[in-house]
Amino acid sequence: MSEKRLIRTMCPMNCLPTQCGMRVEVEGNQLLSVKGDEQHPESRGFLCIRGRATREIPHNPARLLTPIRRKRRGEDAWEPCSWDDAYTMIVEAIERTQRDRVGLWRGHGVGSTGINTPLITRFGSLGGFQHWVSAIVCWALGGYGLGLTGVLKTNTKVDMAAHSRMVFFWGATLASQPGTSPYLVAARKRGAYVVHIDTRRTEASRHADEVVLIRPGTDAALALAMAHVIVEEGLTDQAFVQEYTLGFAEFADHLRQYTPEWGARQTGIDPEQIRHLARLYATRTPAMIVLGGSSMYKHQHGWEASRAIACLPALTGQLGIAGGGLGPRHGATAQANGLADVTADVVRPQGSYIPSHMASITEALTSGSLDVLLLLGANFLSGFADSNTVERGLEKVGLIVSYDIFMNETIRRVADLVLPGTIWLEELGLKQTATHLYLMEPALQPVGEVRPLSRVLRELAERLDIPDVFPWQDDEAYINALLSTQKLPSGEALTVAELRKQGGYWQKTALSEVAYPDRRFDTPSKKVEFWSERALQAGLSPLPSFTPAVEEEATRYPLRFCQGRTLTAFHSFYDEGKVLPTLAKANPEPEIWLHPNDARPRKIETGNRVLISNGHGHFEAKALVTEGILQGVVWMRDGWSGVNRVTSGQQTVPLVANDIIADIPGGQATYDAWVDLQNV
Repeated sequence: MSEKRLIRTMCPMNCLPTQCGMRVEVEGNQLLSVKGDEQHPESRGFLCIRGRATREIPHNPARLLTPIRRKRRGEDAWEPCSWDDAYTMIVEAIERTQRDRVGLWRGHGVGSTGINTPLITRFGSLGGFQHWVSAIVCWALGGYGLGLTGVLKTNTKVDMAAHSRMVFFWGATLASQPGTSPYLVAARKRGAYVVHIDTRRTEASRHADEVVLIRPGTDAALALAMAHVIVEEGLTDQAFVQEYTLGFAEFADHLRQYTPEWGARQTGIDPEQIRHLARLYATRTPAMIVLGGSSMYKHQHGWEASRAIACLPALTGQLGIAGGGLGPRHGATAQANGLADVTADVVRPQGSYIPSHMASITEALTSGSLDVLLLLGANFLSGFADSNTVERGLEKVGLIVSYDIFMNETIRRVADLVLPGTIWLEELGLKQTATHLYLMEPALQPVGEVRPLSRVLRELAERLDIPDVFPWQDDEAYINALLSTQKLPSGEALTVAELRKQGGYWQKTALSEVAYPDRRFDTPSKKVEFWSERALQAGLSPLPSFTPAVEEEATRYPLRFCQGRTLTAFHSFYDEGKVLPTLAKANPEPEIWLHPNDARPRKIETGNRVLISNGHGHFEAKALVTEGILQGVVWMRDGWSGVNRVTSGQQTVPLVANDIIADIPGGQATYDAWVDLQNV
């Protein structure tokens, strides 16, 4: 009888800023139980329904255990093949074409152990392949607007709990960052006043003193109208503005047009409520804004929201202070040393490279500019806007390879070859939050013929004669390279061996709970830029702006379609959650929210099957009639197959403006949609 073992690891079904600790019990090569890690310095034993459902992954009968290839395109018929045959298919397809006609797209699926992204970048760059920053389908557009203003780093949730007197939970949900919840509750118990701003009521609304529902896509309008009040009523911190900002005079003059009355027409809330919010934020200090990471930016001019909101703490002098600034957000870290850049030595060969710009990637597909596409832990059709056009483009790609652990909609519809991957419990990994690093110890032996991505990339590199893709002895040596920026008290670098001695937990070196304590911001001037010369040169408004949404077919399709997160799913992981019984039971099928006043004339009741359609496409879902959403708006969870058949796919920023923020492209496509609903 094998001995039972307890192993510390991290939940695979979440992303920054919430990374929850997990303790698994194993016997032999069987997973017995999954629990929250009570000693984890951040999650403290918490594990949501997603985390608890991961016990259903390792021995799941639907798991892919051997490479398979499609018998004939257009048919859902597959046959097993060997790894050697799979590699031969890939290598021969690549050698028949130019290297820059080969694309790599990475999804969250290969991020579960925290170490694969730099390896994909090394492989793609050294090989001369196309590879992209997949954050353009998630948090990057919000980061783009923040980067223009200069406030990318965040204060910590610990700081919020201890010091904030006011918290604006703006477009953020606790489904996206459940780990923030206890800190928000602690702040409120201490006396902090919490305002939740969103387009629908969510689990965060239950923790708020005030809930403000605004029309989708009008966050920038609300921020500009609040800024108008702050300036007009003399609520600015003039000393901070004078010393640490750029372009205040131009901004103040620009704000005259954005009155509360104007803001009310855009947002749908009362002008006095806008004045109330502005005064509350400017006077009940320190005040922190916790911004949404993805959903609030998924429209034509989404970057304008974070650009405008980021100006509020600068106007009121709440940057670089305890309890102020911006709080935990997707894609953001605190003021601390991160991981080392292990791609700094890479020189990419010359080639015709497609930028991380979704509209450009879609154009490359539809024009037949890609011959080979490797999808690494990604349900591509689920994540990309205008998936109908994307699918037509994928049909022109000569070979589509998917590396994953379960089948998904993209694999079924377009993949030619599927490579089975390991799961988080079968690999050594390293996760990071805004403030900490966590070792993920292997707990199980790989089953079947599954292989870790690091091995797959090394073996492909050898066959393609691409040197230096993996210049380390093994995965532990590679992780040691990532840890080299983290220093022990002796001055030596942190290693995996030392991290084990620390129990697998490590607070990042040089951590500050407060962002920008030196008041040097992320702009060329090192000041908060109300006026951005970079934006002007790239053809964007140099001052924070608001552009009303325009939809030519809005009269024919009167309902604004939005999508976002729930606690019962994570993107489109695990075949949209359908292969994990716990998640499938909690959220068995697509469900769309609509207001009673929109349901009544359409004779739609809760539980009805409805058709969601517009000029782009259509799909079906179950109706949920609720007053938790605004009239004229419909909402559903992201990640379901078909959701993006109705979304637009237009560019959000022009290509010339895509890369003006270092490491954060503005290349998200538009997920805007106006639809109508009818009973099936």
